[in-house]
Amino acid sequence: MATPPPSADLPPALVARHGTCSLLTSDGELLAVPGEEAARLLRDMPPPLVVHAPLTARRLGLPPQPQPTAWLDLLDLFLFAMPGRTIPPTARGLAMALGLDAARIGKAEADLLPDLADLLLDHIASLRPTPAGEEMAALAVRMDRAGWAWGPSVLATLGAAHPLPAESLQPGDAIRVWRRLPKWEETAPRPPPSSQPVPVADARRRLAEMLGAQAESRAGQADFAGAASAAFAPRLTRGDPHMVLAEAGTGTGKTLGYVAPASLWAERNGGSVWISTYTRHLQRQIEGELTRLHPDPAIRRQHVVLRKGRENYLCLLNMEEAVNVAGNRGGPTGSPTGSLSGSIIALSLLARWAGVTADGDLMGGDLPGWFGDLFGRGTLAGVADRRGECIHGACPHYQRCFVEHSIRRARQADLVIANHALVMTQAAWHAMGDETASDEDNIPTRYVFDEGHHVMDAADSAFSVELSGLEAAELRRWLLGAEGARSRARGLKRRLDDLVVGDARLESPLDAVLQAAHALPAPGWSGRLAGMLRAAMPAPPGEDHTARDTPPPARDTLPNPCEQFLHLLACQVLARSRAGDPAQPHTMPGAIECDLHPLAEDVSPAANTLARALDRLSVALRTLVDRLLERLDDESGDLDPATRERIEAAVRTMRRRALSRVDGWSAMLRAIGEVRDGTSLGAPQYVDFIRMDRREGQRPGEQDVGLHRHWLDPTIPFATVLAAPAHGVLITSATLRDENAKGDPEEAERAWEAAEARTGASHLPSPALRAALASPFDYRHQSRAFVVTDVAHDDIGALAAAYRTLFLAAGGGGLGLFTAISRLRAVHRRLSQPLEEAGIPLYAQHVDGMDNATLVDIFRSEENSCLLGTDAMRDGVDVPGNALRLVVFERVPWPRPDILHRERRTHLSHGAPGEYDDRIARLRLRQAFGRLIRSTGDRGAFVLLDRRAPSRLMSAFPDGVAVHRAGLAETARDLQAFLRASADGEHTMPPAP
Repeated sequence: MATPPPSADLPPALVARHGTCSLLTSDGELLAVPGEEAARLLRDMPPPLVVHAPLTARRLGLPPQPQPTAWLDLLDLFLFAMPGRTIPPTARGLAMALGLDAARIGKAEADLLPDLADLLLDHIASLRPTPAGEEMAALAVRMDRAGWAWGPSVLATLGAAHPLPAESLQPGDAIRVWRRLPKWEETAPRPPPSSQPVPVADARRRLAEMLGAQAESRAGQADFAGAASAAFAPRLTRGDPHMVLAEAGTGTGKTLGYVAPASLWAERNGGSVWISTYTRHLQRQIEGELTRLHPDPAIRRQHVVLRKGRENYLCLLNMEEAVNVAGNRGGPTGSPTGSLSGSIIALSLLARWAGVTADGDLMGGDLPGWFGDLFGRGTLAGVADRRGECIHGACPHYQRCFVEHSIRRARQADLVIANHALVMTQAAWHAMGDETASDEDNIPTRYVFDEGHHVMDAADSAFSVELSGLEAAELRRWLLGAEGARSRARGLKRRLDDLVVGDARLESPLDAVLQAAHALPAPGWSGRLAGMLRAAMPAPPGEDHTARDTPPPARDTLPNPCEQFLHLLACQVLARSRAGDPAQPHTMPGAIECDLHPLAEDVSPAANTLARALDRLSVALRTLVDRLLERLDDESGDLDPATRERIEAAVRTMRRRALSRVDGWSAMLRAIGEVRDGTSLGAPQYVDFIRMDRREGQRPGEQDVGLHRHWLDPTIPFATVLAAPAHGVLITSATLRDENAKGDPEEAERAWEAAEARTGASHLPSPALRAALASPFDYRHQSRAFVVTDVAHDDIGALAAAYRTLFLAAGGGGLGLFTAISRLRAVHRRLSQPLEEAGIPLYAQHVDGMDNATLVDIFRSEENSCLLGTDAMRDGVDVPGNALRLVVFERVPWPRPDILHRERRTHLSHGAPGEYDDRIARLRLRQAFGRLIRSTGDRGAFVLLDRRAPSRLMSAFPDGVAVHRAGLAETARDLQAFLRASADGEHTMPPAP
């Protein structure tokens, strides 16, 4: 047994819920007390054992616990003892991870927590004689000095004390994990792939091999693999790829269905297939499926690589700087206080994780998603390259860099699992002629787009342009650095100084870049803009004008042309919006926007002035890039490999991070003065509008404002820069098509044409190959669908009562979906305590302060819990089994009626804007319903709390699902009867209404 904490009494333990809490006192008495009573009792007790201290404090109505917290958070101990593992951050989730059986876990009351602490300490004790034990002892010493609550217990368990023996690993060395990480080594470039096809029979055979003889047979999976193989046929004409659109109903097994031909093509042709999906969570899900292809982890790591943007990975240079800052400010004794102590604890735990992580992925990888909940999201942001400041070859940790490791592994991999944003951005760089891009990424000839219904949204984001205060100020900070603020931000001069110093041909354009960057918003721009807007707006009736804030300087005295332009945009959007009192921007509900045209006075001249300033910046950047490339040529025989890599990386980064952005802004500004006349100029290509909203990190009263340009049809650039240069593209989803009138051939053709338009297939020379595989599930018997007819859509109290009634009828296992965050939060306030009193834990996106993946993990592990969420939960939840047996949607998910949607429904609906809206709503309903049945053993009900839902939308549900309209009480009775019969056995289930 591990050594207990050195204390006369064992610590109390607490499991906090909404309402009643489970409290184990120091003398062993287990109490069930209200949250207010638990908070009062804790004031007279030693710091308690808890799981997830920040969430516990919120549920007790206490302020956030400062770091380092005195509470003994078992998640801290788990991070230390078992790094590189992810678990649901609950007592039950931790107990399951430690191997306790269900009978011992029970309801996961507070008396379970001391046993969990003992198990974790026992695990730490077992590592004592290993190298990991030496590292843990050194880190524990450092963390104990910083005030880590677990420090005394862990040191006693490891038999360590400070100071450590001189021959042992010391705390300062242990936290500097970058010194112990492996280095990557360059390999020969991979030759271009050949073009051997994948016969259908071979694809089916590979699928059978992956599944094995004992696997569940899925109708249509082999047919899907055969259809997908067409995307791997040899291309016949340049610019005309083999495009396959394959709709695979939920449960078809499409992941292994496309992996079969993709892996065969990669092996036979010596090339990489890039598999792209929409979210980080789905990337990991696909990676998990590939254990069937390569069961051996070492072989899988060789053939399969997961790629994300740089901002997702641990930056070793940023971590080193954070460690140095925390250590230096702690004084010579190494005993920092306050937030710096919390930083040392967080960084020590990150060091433990960095030594064992598979790929250094901070977001959605093997670092638990709740790490940021415990230590602050800023901790993770500070150790990632969120601002494009990577100095590549100049970094002392370059050859140990996690990003560089993944890039080099991807060059040799058969399958690369990426996301839509990265794939589209990468293709865009090559389309723009960035010849240095190939040094970082091998552009594939074959793509698979899973979750293909998101292709249009991803393309919209990837190819849009935003000139806003935050974007422009961020570029200025990237170019100029921190400008006197206490920050580790590195400007362009610091990143390039040793490359250009002493070379007048390079120093001159670099100085010109830094000078031109002053045209962008200076620090404090948001406050100046808010002050000008308050001064410009009329005072409310009855208010003394002289009592208002002192007006800021006139617009023409603002520091730079960008701020002048932003001010004019803000004035126009406030004048034309229907928001509340414009004199108090912080009271405005959400974002407000208006059309760019007709232009307000002075906008066009200000845009021209700013465009000229941006042109100066662009010319200076381009000159610097060109001269760096000239140096590569002129000194090709003298440059060492590290310097060459640095120059190539600097050029690549300046093009991507600055030049492309500035050129896009300039083009948008110069188009402002053009006549907007659809009759004379033809159909528009872009949608331009002004938006104003409050962004994360801005103070109350401050808002960002910007000019936005979106492609009217974003699948045009997708088809042009990505699909057309490829040899084969497979786009698949469970919801590619929307068939309103099932069985009607004309309607079926229109559904396919709409799918081709949404995926860009209609812009390619040859028609796409179409394939549709039905779901193997028996929806008629496995599911029910209801529309509740007596809940007022605008009554939050009635809405919350409906959710409560349905969740109680199902006994938990409910996913509640919302179209607005405000309604989600309002319902949560009314719902949490009644459900907790009934033994049903409630979790909520935008309320519980945890990332989506963590919330889903909790929901999956707590079989009778309920979860509230918005769009991300509608598309990204995969919870087979009884843990998800009810989906409740608060209203029809109509598209947001903003300017962008207005223009698209006008120009892309082919004269039927109403049908355009209906199609979007039906596809969203199909996605939501798709969360419900994930395996042949699942049973569940879908409820729509919108009595206004038109019947024409009900075709969104699968064949066999009859939609029953009824009042709330009748729906709850039918729901309860259906789920009870399902639990008794399928043969006793009542027929569908």
